[in-house]
Amino acid sequence: MKNYTKLNEYLSNLAVLNVKLHNMHWNVVGMQFVQVHEFTESMYDDFFAKYDDVAELMKMRGEKPLAKMADYLENASIKELDKDKFSSTEVLEIVLADLNKMMALATEIRSAADEAGDFGIVAEFEDHIAGYSKNLWFINSMLA
Repeated sequence: MKNYTKLNEYLSNLAVLNVKLHNMHWNVVGMQFVQVHEFTESMYDDFFAKYDDVAELMKMRGEKPLAKMADYLENASIKELDKDKFSSTEVLEIVLADLNKMMALATEIRSAADEAGDFGIVAEFEDHIAGYSKNLWFINSMLA
């Protein structure tokens, strides 16, 4: 790949999502509290691992990943939440929208990497896309 702007956007989204998911994890209320609390925890653990993996992919290619919260907030297409109490349904709907954005961005990055012959990024992002697909199925099933 020649242009790492989208990877830095993706990295920024992962950083913002880590904080955003913690907010919802700590502040979800309602009948499905336990399930949503545990689900958001599994998601932020996964996003933190992806965050580290993406930064390392960039470093291996001689690129400089963003590393400041101010830069993440400026470059992220996922936005923070300005509240501290969420119903279970509200959390699932927010996560659903964010996962759809992340899947679209991951697909765009994977396609660009494939065109550039960067099979390390292709492999990594195929895993990300598969994970998003599974979590989207889980969320859609919970919301049905």
